[in-house]
Formats: sequence, structure tokens, C-alpha cells
Amino acid sequence: MGARQQILFVHGAGEGAYEADAKLAADLRDELGPRYRVHCPRMPNEAAPDTVVWKRRLAKEIAAMGNGAILVAHSAGATVAIAAIAERVIKQRLAGLFLVSAPFCGDGGWQIEGFGLPNLKERMPAGVPIFFYYGRDDETVPLAHVGLYAKAVPRAVVRRLSGRNHQLNDDLSEVASDIKRLQALGADALS
Repeated sequence: MGARQQILFVHGAGEGAYEADAKLAADLRDELGPRYRVHCPRMPNEAAPDTVVWKRRLAKEIAAMGNGAILVAHSAGATVAIAAIAERVIKQRLAGLFLVSAPFCGDGGWQIEGFGLPNLKERMPAGVPIFFYYGRDDETVPLAHVGLYAKAVPRAVVRRLSGRNHQLNDDLSEVASDIKRLQALGADALS
């Protein structure tokens, strides 16, 4: 077996978010199998995150993985991740960006200090496949937020999943399937 595909999983924010989202990372690891390495570091001050600190941490983690890493993020971690990419805090070329239950923090969405998003339509790097996943039964982030992301990043793939909550019922099988499909096609085939 050659080198394993590197995946950074970023948990959400709030008291206990790391423990709750560790189940998602474990499910992703199980769904993907041994050809993938899923790394899920505990982000600083998860109860009240500083987005500048989180963006720097994401950049450091991705830099250690090198070009071609995959970034999967949940909830507030997903909002921080897409902002870090759009703001070019992360310098490496990603093989894919997979965002689960991401709050949209901007016009029409939530207004949370420090979480504001730049103009994503203009700032997202070309050639990076982007996927959004939302549970239709999410009681934390309104489903309308995925529509805001779809307008802001029109080339993104959007998956609205029936019968799934904010944690997607701890089931990232759709994310894993998309990652495997992306890898089978090769990143160049989707850019």
C-alpha cells in the first residue's frame, strides 16, 4: 500500500464539541478504510473559539500534511475552514473541501462576531472541489444556510440529506463516498 491520503477533520464549536464530533471523525475513518489517514486535532478553546487562532491552527495542520490533503469540517469548524481558504490563510493546494452543517455567517445568515465570511464567489480557489452536506432535520443550523452557500459558491456540490440531524446522525457515509469518488476520478478530472 502506498502513502495514505491525508484528511484533516475539524470539529465544531461549543462545550463538548470535540467529543461529539470525534464520533463523526471515527465514522469517516471507518467508512474510508486504511488507505486514508483521518487526523482530528482538538482545536483551542472550543467553547468560545477565536477564529484567527483556529485559522492559524488549520493552516499549520494542512501545511504539515502538504499539498493534496483533504479538509473535512463540521459546523463552526466548517465556517472557519471555508473562510481560511477564501482568505488564503491556508497556502497548500487542497484535493477537496467537504463541509458538514456549516453555518453561513454573512448576509441572510447568522451575524457572529469574528465569523464573517469574505466574498466566497470571488475568493474560493479554482480547481478545489467543494461539497456541502446538510441534514434536513438539523435543529441547530437552518437548512436555508445551505442555499446561501449554494449562491455564494455556485460550483459546489450540495447534498441535503433527509432524516439527518446536525451531526448527520453520526453517519458520514455520503462524505466518504464523495471522497472516494473524487480520488478515483483524480482531482484534475473535477477541476
